[in-house]
Amino acid sequence: MVSSFAALPPGARLVCPAIGGLLAGAIIQFGSRFHGQITTTDYMEAVVLGDGRISARQSLVKSLSALFTNASGGSIGREGPLVQLAAMVASLAGRFQHWTTPRLRLLVACGAAAGIASAYNAPISGSVFVAEIVLGSMAMEIFGPLVFASVIATLTVRGFLGPGPLYQIPLFRLNRAWEIGPYLLLGLVSGLVAPWFIRLLRASEKFAERFSAPVYIKMCAGGLIVGALAVFYPEVCGNGYSVVSGILAGHWLWQTVALILIFKVLATAATFGSGAVGGVFTPTLFVGASLGFLFGTVTHGVTGSASVNPSAFAIVGMGAFLAAATHAPIMAIVMIFELTLDHQIILPLILACVVGYYTSVKIEKRSIYAEALKRKGAGDYARQLAELHVRDLMKPNPLTISPTTEFSEIAEKFVATHFHYLYVTDHGRFIGAVSLHDIKSYLNTPELAKVVIAGDLLRDSFPVVRASASLIEALERFSHHNGERLPVVSHDKELVGSIAKTDVILALAASTVRSATATNP
Repeated sequence: MVSSFAALPPGARLVCPAIGGLLAGAIIQFGSRFHGQITTTDYMEAVVLGDGRISARQSLVKSLSALFTNASGGSIGREGPLVQLAAMVASLAGRFQHWTTPRLRLLVACGAAAGIASAYNAPISGSVFVAEIVLGSMAMEIFGPLVFASVIATLTVRGFLGPGPLYQIPLFRLNRAWEIGPYLLLGLVSGLVAPWFIRLLRASEKFAERFSAPVYIKMCAGGLIVGALAVFYPEVCGNGYSVVSGILAGHWLWQTVALILIFKVLATAATFGSGAVGGVFTPTLFVGASLGFLFGTVTHGVTGSASVNPSAFAIVGMGAFLAAATHAPIMAIVMIFELTLDHQIILPLILACVVGYYTSVKIEKRSIYAEALKRKGAGDYARQLAELHVRDLMKPNPLTISPTTEFSEIAEKFVATHFHYLYVTDHGRFIGAVSLHDIKSYLNTPELAKVVIAGDLLRDSFPVVRASASLIEALERFSHHNGERLPVVSHDKELVGSIAKTDVILALAASTVRSATATNP
């Protein structure tokens, strides 16, 4: 992108992003007329606040709009539409299978994790990003499926692009213990700067909202600002990948990097504020790399040590600034490691990311993604949680057996369902359960198995949960039960359904994110 714009005459640099913004805005303006019953397109909204259903029509419209923005030099990341399309496909697959709302949310989250992993060739980071930022939980019932989806997506992309890291970096090594000090200071600086970067993006959105012009006019104006900046520095165009690669390779002077950083931040604010579709993840990495490189140059000048490499500070700066902006230090640490595949950078990276995170949250309680969730209805959390009970998540008509069911039939049902427990009912009334563990001793004694029935194997003190119980109460029951499911009964002990532990955890995880967002207006 940068080399293409550098080859254009100044006039073409000016109008190209503006024309791209005009076309991208026109697609959104006219594409919004063809929406169906489902209007949600944001995967965070679908996972945290919605029912996991994403509009395929509007997702395709937004992705087409993002195509024109990115192709014309808009200063925004390409990861946005990649994640959008992956989450949309996951939502369609879950709806086709008629999955429950919590499981559909998890499937959409898996799609988003796969999209992030494929965009950055980073399977662990894709999983941690969704778990830490979107779902707010690292429980294995959630994290396991996210990892599986991310790994499959990464292996698929590597089949096309190869297994190498996204960024090639010079050899890094800590020679003396004192060298860790400047990296801690870099984390502090990143934590001080990141909140103002977040506030600038929000201010650009609010400024654009003051004008009642159509979205294509706003996006055209945003593109015109990017074009005007590109007349002087074409490096502001695109997501900044090539410039970051040059900074890490030491190809840039610090004076040039300082000017490009200022222009790039303005271009990103103009593109983002105009309503362009895309991601701010890669531009955030750009700001962190530039900030780290400048800090490393100053450190090198002050210390005079030949072992202080500004490019190494650029790598750590990427992670520290990302942790400070997203309020997700674990994700930032893992992301930078996967982007570079250099284990030597881990020690200063961990410290800088943690310091950057704690510094940032003291200044700005909301992350770069919090405002978007707040606008989409996170304030409704208290009402939604109060209205949610076990009956809202339970699956009706669970598999049951009677007290007189013979051993052979019990064994067949265990093989066919892969459940660990079979519920026993007497005229619809729940009386206990048969455990898979309890039948194993009879498998080697056929003569006893022929006379054993369900009543002989019954666990009559099996835990149950009422349909009217809260999710907190259901989770408390699961803490004393090693199974994946619990029977749901009515007030007179009639079996009315079953509830899965995963569904409860997913619902409460989403509620936690809503609560955190709602309490930080």
